[in-house]
Amino acid sequence: MSNVKTAMVIGGGIGGLVTALKLNRVGVSVRVFESVETIKELGVGINLLPHAVRVLTELGLGDELKKTGIPTAELIYVNKFGKQIWQEDRGIHAGYRWPQYSIHRGKLQMMLLKAVKEQLGESAIVTGHHLASFHDFADRVTAEFVNKKTGERLRSYSADIMIAADGIHSVVRKFYYPDEGQPKFSGRILWRGITESAPFLTGKSMIMAGHQDQKFVAYPICPDTASKGRSLINWIAELTVGGELPSRADWNLAVDKEKFLPQFEKWDFGWLNVPQIIENAADIFEFPMVDRDPLPQWTFGRVTLLGDAAHPMYPIGSNGASQAILDADALGESIGKYENPEVALKSYEQIRLEPTAKIVYANRKNGPEEVMQIVEERAPNGFENLSDVITQQELENIANKYKQVAGFDKETLNNK
Repeated sequence: MSNVKTAMVIGGGIGGLVTALKLNRVGVSVRVFESVETIKELGVGINLLPHAVRVLTELGLGDELKKTGIPTAELIYVNKFGKQIWQEDRGIHAGYRWPQYSIHRGKLQMMLLKAVKEQLGESAIVTGHHLASFHDFADRVTAEFVNKKTGERLRSYSADIMIAADGIHSVVRKFYYPDEGQPKFSGRILWRGITESAPFLTGKSMIMAGHQDQKFVAYPICPDTASKGRSLINWIAELTVGGELPSRADWNLAVDKEKFLPQFEKWDFGWLNVPQIIENAADIFEFPMVDRDPLPQWTFGRVTLLGDAAHPMYPIGSNGASQAILDADALGESIGKYENPEVALKSYEQIRLEPTAKIVYANRKNGPEEVMQIVEERAPNGFENLSDVITQQELENIANKYKQVAGFDKETLNNK
């Protein structure tokens, strides 16, 4: 029987909320502390890979996911002229026991928030509480909070353990690694938006076009829109710009499409009109593509890191949210298995630290999207026959290698 009876989770994002649900399943009383006063439905689309969907399904969210997300049917890579490089089935269509979902990040967060309130009670979510400091004692962790808007000091809380799921600018990570500095900038900027349009390809397709210095990603995220014969398309336009990391104030900044649209004006593939999709978006947000170097240690006594606080990675391979969900699952399993809180947290770290570090490094080399870069380098003016540029074996090796690195190799996952 675990000696972990209570836990504080810092951060009410996807990783923090799934952690609360999982810990509740293994008998831990959890409070989630979130900086903002009101958790709102923010963001754009993300993907949940089958291994993450398995965890959410085991937490009783399978039916809600089905109502909220689009089960991705296939993933297609094309060059900048719209010619196919690679296509593979995804999720159930590929023979996995669980789907892959394309879903609105904000809707997923609201679904998780509702589940936490229903399963753990309304008082499990404490908003308007920004972590100011904490102390790890021999038998408990005590945390002090402030109201970020007013600076007002709030009451302190104690628990057996504390999990920092407070994102890429984690207060807790900074405490243990004070000299780390800003996230590492890739030299690439992402512009993200959502556009309603006619469906493209199967209406459940995810496409990636271009190469490392200029890329366009698109996939539908709304089953309600799909039921009316239309598509709500989440899209990402990406360009290499170089230079220094933009200032923190520019994160999630609404921008004018003219900042990047001219570079995509000729990208009308017939089956997908990229400039039109960009043109018709209501709001466009700018994100620098950043990560951090993998850490040697996440767990310090009764405190540990999780999700982007532990291993922020480039949004390549549809993996960020999925890996936070896998963290939460591993953490819950370790707490259920070990009596000693510090041993349980160390066990979780041993399970997750190395695999996530491998993904960070793989994503820096473009992960499975490496095939797009190879084709661009070998055939910058396009191709007639793909086999003259890259072999089928090369394509399959790259795709399969990444699935193993990211933990969603079909045979391994289906046998869990």
